[in-house]
Amino acid sequence: MSGTARGNLEGALWMVASGVVFTAQNAVVKELGTRLDSFEIAFFRCLFGFLAVLPFLARGGTSMFMTGRPALHVARALVGVSTMFCGMYAYTHLPLADATAIGFARPLFTVLLAAALLGEIVGWRRLSATAVGFAGVLIIVRPGSEIFDFAHVAALAGAFLGADVVVLVKKLQGSERNATIMAYFGIVTTIASAVPAALVWQTPTAGEFALLVTIGCTASTAQWMTLKAYRAADASTVVPFDYSRLIFAIFYGWLFFAEIPDRWTLLGSAILVAATLYIAYREIALGRSGADGPGTGPDAGRAP
Repeated sequence: MSGTARGNLEGALWMVASGVVFTAQNAVVKELGTRLDSFEIAFFRCLFGFLAVLPFLARGGTSMFMTGRPALHVARALVGVSTMFCGMYAYTHLPLADATAIGFARPLFTVLLAAALLGEIVGWRRLSATAVGFAGVLIIVRPGSEIFDFAHVAALAGAFLGADVVVLVKKLQGSERNATIMAYFGIVTTIASAVPAALVWQTPTAGEFALLVTIGCTASTAQWMTLKAYRAADASTVVPFDYSRLIFAIFYGWLFFAEIPDRWTLLGSAILVAATLYIAYREIALGRSGADGPGTGPDAGRAP
C-alpha cells in the first residue's frame, strides 16, 4: 500500500472512530437528560472537557493567555456554550438521528454567515446547494406538523450558533494560536455555564457523576480523533466519513432508546448530507479549508 493510500485509510478510520465516540457521547447526554437539566450537563461538559486538555495547555504557561482580542475570545466562548445548551436539549428531547441530521445544517448557515460577516464570495453553486440543504432540513423538521416542537427549534438554533462559532474561530485564527483559543474557551464556558446550572442544580448520583465525567472525556477524545483524521489525510478524503455519525445515531437510537427514523427523516437527511458534502468539496476546491478541515476549528460546531 502506498504512503498516500495508507494515510487516506488512516484518516478515514480516525474520522469513523470520532463518529463512534461523539455519537456515544450524545447517547449518554440523552440518557442523563431524563434526570438532569441540560444546563447542568453542559456545565460538567465544559468543566471536565477543560480539565482534560489542561495538562496540554499548561505546557505553554502564562503565554497561553497573551492576546490582543479578549472580547472576541469571550464572544466565541459564549456563543459556543449556547451551542452546547441547544444541542444537549435537542439530543435529550429528539430522536438521536433527527438531532444529528439537523446538526449537519451547520455548514449551510456557515456559507451564509461567511458571506455576510467575512465578505467571502459565494457562487451560485454553493448558494444552490445551500438552498437544497435547507429543503432537506424542512423535510426533517416539518414545521407546522404535529411533530414539530421546541426541540426542533433548539436543534436549528444550535446549528446556526455552531456556524457563528466557525466564523468567530476563523477571525481568531488570523492572529491567535489554537492553544490560546482553547484556553479562553475552556475558562469562559465553564464560568458561564455554572450560572444557569446553579439555578437548576440537582446533585448527581455516583452513577450520574461517572457519566458526566465520561461526556467531558469523550468530547475531548472525539475532537482529538478528528484532528488526527485531518492530519493523516486530505480533507476531501475524510469529510465524507464524518457523516457516519448519522449511521451510528440511527444504531444507538434503535439499540438504547427503541427509536426508528421515519421515511421523511431518512429522505431529508439524504438531501441534507448530499448538499453539505457538495459545499465541503467546493470549500476544498476554492482553498478555504483550514487545518482542521472545511468549516471547522477547535471545538467548532460540534455540539454538544
